[in-house]
Amino acid sequence: MAVRGTVTVPGDKSISHRALLLAARAEGTSTLRGLSPGQDVTRTRGAVEAMGAEVEGQRVTGGVGRLHEPQGVLDVGNSGTSIRLLAGFCAPLPWLTVLQGDDSVANRPMDRVTVPLRTMGALVDGRQGGRLPPLVVRGASLTGIDFTPPVASAQVKSCVLLAGLGAKGETVVREPVATRAHTEELLAACGADIRVQRVGSARVVRLRESSLTPFEIDVPGDPSQAAFWVVAACITPGSEMVIEDVYLGPGRTGFIDVLQRMGADLEVEVTGESTAGRRGRIRARHRPLSATEVGGHEVPGLIDEIPVLAVAAAVANGVTTFRDASELRVKESDRVTTMASELGAMGARVEPLQDGFVVAGSGGAPLQGATVCSHGDHRVAMALAVAALVADGATRVEGWDAVASSYPGFAEELQACVS
Repeated sequence: MAVRGTVTVPGDKSISHRALLLAARAEGTSTLRGLSPGQDVTRTRGAVEAMGAEVEGQRVTGGVGRLHEPQGVLDVGNSGTSIRLLAGFCAPLPWLTVLQGDDSVANRPMDRVTVPLRTMGALVDGRQGGRLPPLVVRGASLTGIDFTPPVASAQVKSCVLLAGLGAKGETVVREPVATRAHTEELLAACGADIRVQRVGSARVVRLRESSLTPFEIDVPGDPSQAAFWVVAACITPGSEMVIEDVYLGPGRTGFIDVLQRMGADLEVEVTGESTAGRRGRIRARHRPLSATEVGGHEVPGLIDEIPVLAVAAAVANGVTTFRDASELRVKESDRVTTMASELGAMGARVEPLQDGFVVAGSGGAPLQGATVCSHGDHRVAMALAVAALVADGATRVEGWDAVASSYPGFAEELQACVS
């Protein structure tokens, strides 16, 4: 079985969330082309519409003056990004907002955003003293803070910066390890008073209270979705895939570096740059892979791709170790446990660690088809579908509907490329 073809993956999910929120705050009409069609971004769109932003096709008309208190609870579904970013977005707005999600979101840690928001003067609470959703946000007068996130998280940084748009003085976020920079890039594009300084692997972002101007954006393809195609081609004999128009900016291409260390046959070409950042194409061909070690400062830039990288490691030569990735345990599922158990059901040798796992590769020998489960996690589901390509016998992924969060058409596109 081989995968061959050219695909364009859905618009980047991280950029889409942020573009919708900033367009809702910008004074006028912004044009957002290529937004992610996934349910997570649809939830963010529904939230800004509930607060008065007008969304018609690609056009979003916003402005602080036209926004208002939502009539009901804002339900983010399965989107942890939505609830954390909306908490920051709503913190300086003069009304009450209630944010809730599904059972998965209800157990995801929120103190990483409620603590800095409270330090800014926000009135925000939730279950267990603000540690868990639902969150209740009462608009308040905010003051900028000098903040170092306790975990390397673009969501935490973005939450604080969104609140900082309506805070007096300067808001400073100091990242010991730089995370994806979509929020900073988009804030600069819509006229915010923002400065970014890089010092080695660290980044310091300084933002002052700002009014935003409308902007236009063509959202590039999501590299986290491209990773499934890249790994599929790398591990399946006779395969070659081209993924067009993918975001290739800083903080999002770590999975490419890991695969190249493993010996993957990859070609990466930058084809342009726009409001959303650098974009281009990735060509991936099959070649036997060798083990590597993944950890340290590279992890924040590839945390979402670790499930599918674990699949690559499962059929590589040697033992691959993933460390410093404890954030995997507080995603849509506990990805350490789920990937270890589900790949194990397919015959892979995966030993879970507190902050990652150890994968003993098969040296190219096939996995075994099995009935496996997504545990409601879109990235786990798609990673298991990629694993099925190198498994003897049939594989059934239960809970496949989770994929609708980010890549609704993945199954059909994969089937079309399999030969």
